[in-house]
Amino acid sequence: MNWTELDIYTTTEGIDLITAGLMDIGIKGFAIKDANDFNEFLQNKEGNWDYLEDDLMQLAECETTITVYIPENNQGAEMLTAIHSMLRGIKETDTDGLYGRLETAMSNICEEDWANNWKQYFKPLKIGSRLLVKPSWEEVEDTSRTVLEIDPASSFGSGQHYTTKLCLEFLDKLDLNEKRILDLGCGSGILSIAAMLLGAKEAAAVDIEENAVRVAMENASKNNISDLAYTAMCGNVISDSELVEKIGSGYDIITANIVADILIAMKELFYRFLKPGGTLIISGIIDERKEEVTDAVTNAGFDIVESYEESGWAAVMLIKK
Repeated sequence: MNWTELDIYTTTEGIDLITAGLMDIGIKGFAIKDANDFNEFLQNKEGNWDYLEDDLMQLAECETTITVYIPENNQGAEMLTAIHSMLRGIKETDTDGLYGRLETAMSNICEEDWANNWKQYFKPLKIGSRLLVKPSWEEVEDTSRTVLEIDPASSFGSGQHYTTKLCLEFLDKLDLNEKRILDLGCGSGILSIAAMLLGAKEAAAVDIEENAVRVAMENASKNNISDLAYTAMCGNVISDSELVEKIGSGYDIITANIVADILIAMKELFYRFLKPGGTLIISGIIDERKEEVTDAVTNAGFDIVESYEESGWAAVMLIKK
């Protein structure tokens, strides 16, 4: 497999936050270059050194950089989108610039060319017994499946990543006719749009990023879903009580493909938004944190119905007691 090197520019203060986010995305290896570490080394080194290599001395004034390696396949493309989404979310709340410029650069290739080159990895994808997810540039023959058209873009969720695919497999199994759907952390809107195409009557999509809300509405329109039945809202449900009131309650199904810490923080909100007996689908969970997340959510009033695992990721379907 080929790999592409990606540098993320931040500050010393941003290292822990960004690396935690990278691990939630599924990137467990990274290299960190930080001037503070080098200066601390110089202050605490033992012995007398007559000189230091020029390359080493340059670390004293370097910009803090986190380097990761992205596989050149569809999973890597989704990872890059998730990284950009994470950085945008941090930047929106970092009003004091504590975490630096939060930008990225690739080695030997610009990101626009990279994204276009990787279109080859996005092929029509059959999911479950009813769905077929495809990008706009791929043609499909007549099919009995429900076609969901969505392009890899600036918001996470094209159906290729395991976390999204597992959620779609759960939705494909459910009777969605006349159901109300709430999609928390909607990204591209793929999960709520899939639910609408499979028979749901109404969907509300929520994301902390304005860009995701815009993309979700565009994708709903692309799939011929009326904006009378599909709404998207921007905000942080954990901290915004007005948004929580606006979302309301009584939903039949909630989908939340986010990260472990946010899922845990939302556990009481899941209970509030769902009607009794409603279905909760959660994903974005690395295997190592599955038990931690499910323990938190079941303690908030849910029973586990079924779970899927694939390639280090888990998705869980639960019912509100």
